[in-house]
Amino acid sequence: MDARALGKLTAPLARAIQNMLVRGTVALANGATKMQTLQVRLLADDTPLPLEHFEPYGFTSRPKAGAEVLAAFFDGNRSHGVVLVAADRRYRLTTLEEGDVAIFDDKGQSMVFGADGITITGNVKVVGSITATEGIHGQGNIVIDGTATITGDATIGTKSFLGHTNGGYHLD
Repeated sequence: MDARALGKLTAPLARAIQNMLVRGTVALANGATKMQTLQVRLLADDTPLPLEHFEPYGFTSRPKAGAEVLAAFFDGNRSHGVVLVAADRRYRLTTLEEGDVAIFDDKGQSMVFGADGITITGNVKVVGSITATEGIHGQGNIVIDGTATITGDATIGTKSFLGHTNGGYHLD
């Protein structure tokens, strides 16, 4: 078989392979479904039906328009593709040390797991309770809206609350 005949035979297979993985950008994210779908823009004038966005168990995000995607089309068939990953270089943290892991968003909030522990940048809202087994250290003001229950002693400045006397009256 000559090269020209072989080229005609293999051309459809070559096109299918070339069309299996495609880069693109997010046009719109629909996060209201169990499997999030992304409307993406791929090659010029190539906007397939919304594609399912596969995410690792326990992790999810809703990409902003303009985020970059890597889409897979099995057998090169554009009728049912999936988004394997969505990334957004506009907001990616670039100051991580080797081995660090981070969660971040477009608002400048982040949680970095690094050699010194976990660093959270941004406000933290906890729904539920917090249990600390090694103590809590805070800088700045602590505001408690409600009742604070202390089951042991509290030191205010250098004075023990339970051991403190005030005008002869002992608090314990």
